[in-house]
Amino acid sequence: MERTKVELLFEWIDETTEVIEQHLNEPYLDSLVIALETLFYQGAEESMDDILSHKLNSALDRVNLEEYQSEDIRKAIQFAVLKGMKDNTQQQHLITPEAIALIVGYLAQKLMGNQKNIRIFDPASGTGNLLTTVISQLNEGVAAYASEVDPTLIQLALVNANLQKTTIEFFHQDSLRPFLLDPVDLIVSDFPVGYYPDDIRAANFELKSDEGHSFAHHLFLEQSMNYTNSGGYLLLLVPNFIFDSEGSDKLHTYIQKNAHIVGVVQLPESAFKSEKNSKCILILQKKGKNTEGPKQPLLVQLPSLKNTSAMEDILGKMNNWFQEYHINRSEQP
Repeated sequence: MERTKVELLFEWIDETTEVIEQHLNEPYLDSLVIALETLFYQGAEESMDDILSHKLNSALDRVNLEEYQSEDIRKAIQFAVLKGMKDNTQQQHLITPEAIALIVGYLAQKLMGNQKNIRIFDPASGTGNLLTTVISQLNEGVAAYASEVDPTLIQLALVNANLQKTTIEFFHQDSLRPFLLDPVDLIVSDFPVGYYPDDIRAANFELKSDEGHSFAHHLFLEQSMNYTNSGGYLLLLVPNFIFDSEGSDKLHTYIQKNAHIVGVVQLPESAFKSEKNSKCILILQKKGKNTEGPKQPLLVQLPSLKNTSAMEDILGKMNNWFQEYHINRSEQP
C-alpha cells in the first residue's frame, strides 16, 4: 500500500526527532523543534557537535520540502506533536484536533464572508495548529497574531508557521497581561481550562472570582473581548460546563452586556478523551454601534465527525443559517 505524503513526512520528522532526542538527551517536543528548524533552514545549527550535525545533514538528503503542500506539512507536524504529548499529559498541552480546527475554519470563513485584510488573533495559540488551519481557509491578506507563554510550544508554533509559509506575529508572554496590539476583526482560540494562579493580575478583570483563584477560561474570554473590534467576531473553544459552573452568572451578565451570542456549536464527545474534557464552539459578536444579534442563534449538535452523511446534512443547514444571517445583517440600518 502506497503511503501518503503526510505519512512519509511524519516518518522523516519522527525519525529525525528521535535521533536528536537520543543524542542530546532532550524531551521529544524540544527535539522536535530542532528537527523542524533543521528542515526549515535546510541545515544543522552551527553550534551542534559534528556527529549530530552529520546525522542531520544526511537526513536532509532524504527529504525534499518542495514536494509537500502546506496542509501535508501541518498534518505531519501535528502527528509528531501528538506523539510528543502522549508522555506529557499537562492539560494545557493538549492540541486542538484537526477535524475541530477545520470546523472553526469553516465558521470563520462563513462569518467573515468576502472581507479582505482580516486581522486575526489567537491569545492561547499552543503549537499554532488551530490558527494556521483557520488562516488556510480565509482569503488572502490575513494579518495574524498569536500569544503563548510556554517556550517549547511557541518555538513549535513559529517553525510550524514558517514551514507552512504563513506569516504570524508571536507574543511570548502570559496572555492575560496587556498586549501591544490593536483590536482585531476575529479571535479564534482554544482556551486553557482551569484556575489562573496570579490573583493580583486577575484582580484587573471583571470576571475575576469573588474568592480564591479565578477561572482562566473566564479571564481569557474577557481578554479576548478586550482585543476585538466593535462588531468583530470571536470563535472560542470553551468547556461544555462553562455556563453551569461556579461564576457562570457573572459570565452570563458580562456576555449579555458586551456581545451578541451568534451561536453555539456542540462538538461530539467522541472528539475528546473524556466527557469532562468535551468542549463547544461559542460564537460571539462584540457589540458595536449598529450591531444586532441574530433573530435565532445558530444552535447545532455535531454528529460523530466520522459520520459523513450526517455531517453533510448539518453543514447544509449551517450554510442556510449563515445565508439568512448575512441577509438580515445587510438589511440592518
